[in-house]
Amino acid sequence: MAKARPAGTVTGRGRELAAELAGLVASSGPGRPAQASHAPFDGTVVGEVPVCTPDDVHAAVETARMAQRQWAAQPIAERRAVIRRFLALLLDSEQDVLDLVQAESGKSRLSAFEEFADVVLTAGYYERTADRYLRPRRRKGAAPVLTRTTEYRIPKGVVGVISPWNYPLTLAVSDAIPALLAGNGIVLKPDSQTPFTALLMLRLLREAGLPADLFRIVTGPGTEIGPALIGRVDFLMFTGSSRTGKTVARQCAERLIGFSAELGGKNPMLVLADADAGKAAAGAVHACFSNSGQLCVSIERIYVHADLYDRFLAAFTAKVKNIRMGSGPDWDIGMGSLISTAQVERVDRHVQDALAKGAQLLAGGRRRPDLGPLFYEPTVLAGVTDEMLVAREETFGPVVAVYRAADDDAAVALANDSDFGLNASVWSARRGEAVARRLQTGTVNVNEGYAATWASHDAPIGGMKDSGAGRRHGREGILKYTEPQTIAVQRLLRVAPAPGMSNHAYARIMKGAITLMGRLPRNR
Repeated sequence: MAKARPAGTVTGRGRELAAELAGLVASSGPGRPAQASHAPFDGTVVGEVPVCTPDDVHAAVETARMAQRQWAAQPIAERRAVIRRFLALLLDSEQDVLDLVQAESGKSRLSAFEEFADVVLTAGYYERTADRYLRPRRRKGAAPVLTRTTEYRIPKGVVGVISPWNYPLTLAVSDAIPALLAGNGIVLKPDSQTPFTALLMLRLLREAGLPADLFRIVTGPGTEIGPALIGRVDFLMFTGSSRTGKTVARQCAERLIGFSAELGGKNPMLVLADADAGKAAAGAVHACFSNSGQLCVSIERIYVHADLYDRFLAAFTAKVKNIRMGSGPDWDIGMGSLISTAQVERVDRHVQDALAKGAQLLAGGRRRPDLGPLFYEPTVLAGVTDEMLVAREETFGPVVAVYRAADDDAAVALANDSDFGLNASVWSARRGEAVARRLQTGTVNVNEGYAATWASHDAPIGGMKDSGAGRRHGREGILKYTEPQTIAVQRLLRVAPAPGMSNHAYARIMKGAITLMGRLPRNR
């Protein structure tokens, strides 16, 4: 396994920046207990943020609610202008953003840049399209000429966002941007391990002209802050595990508030009989090990047609063994660190369980303390069977199981045999799209791992089965933050019997009118 030397991750400038950003937390004041964030690369302290209380959350929501009323009343052109200025500031801050994302999450420079690029593209997409999605729309009225019916889009109010540690930039800001453009306020709870990236984005948004009270960030343990947030907001956007997502969904249901969630995945890749085995192997490396496998849409299962299995496996394992691991800003590093001791232990538990039950280790399978405390080699397993943890549980780390499929139909059946349904990948020269439509996942990439669907910002993405509810991106990704309101203006005649007209006569006239308008089936 190629490696890079460890490098320091938190500079003096980084510590100063973290101290400045901590002041943006919506905490009630000094003297509050603090929680430290540590860099996964080497364990150094990135900075400390206050531990907020439920009272802080309630105050943050009410503050955002007051600001939201004025924000919603502004023309959408003014809201779009704020996002345009934010984009310019973000592009100018690229190096600071990448440094901070790496320091907090331990990912490689390329994986950090993928986050940066995604936020730029997502914000740009919604800045261009928000007016089109949100403008009032004329609908067919009860009676032609007599009824003018219009659908309006009303902001929900205050949107709560609970974002995870694996993509601290994308999954905080990309969900907040469309909600802001739709006229909402935001209260964001970032993961306790990665608060500073979100705080940096908040500072840039305020510099761009976003009202200070409109977007609030609270920090602290999810078990306390999460329920307090759900208990006050008008809509919730959640990204995290399926288990926690079900708990969050129940809490939202108690209040009858809207809920959207991207949850876990055990994502399959299918290499069909007509695929190019070499290209599929190269694509699988990025699909499986980007962000050290800590990606909801990354590939954890690969089903290869029997005729290609040996060629694919040889090419794939050779490429995996050549992945360069390391820390720091070197663009040539292929894989960084995991986020925490808990993640390393989960990954190792899945690998050791599989090996103890008869799986074959083809690459990786070891911790790498020589590189840093939380490094684990990219790992390839074969001979995985259903009684092994790695077969069905989401590993969420740099581990993939490769299976021989008797034919393409068998690969489809195996891919669908899962409680999850988030993402899938199909490699084929001619049959990719046809097979993709048979898969029970919210997104399917043909001859790509995950990036093609994720970066298609005009199209909705999300999960089926236990992998989520609702969608982000596209029309769905902004309209979910609104309530549709229908207003019908009636003129000349009421939709009721005219004065002096009998109910029976009215009914006969209405039936004739309805038939004439084609709203009832005609007798044949």
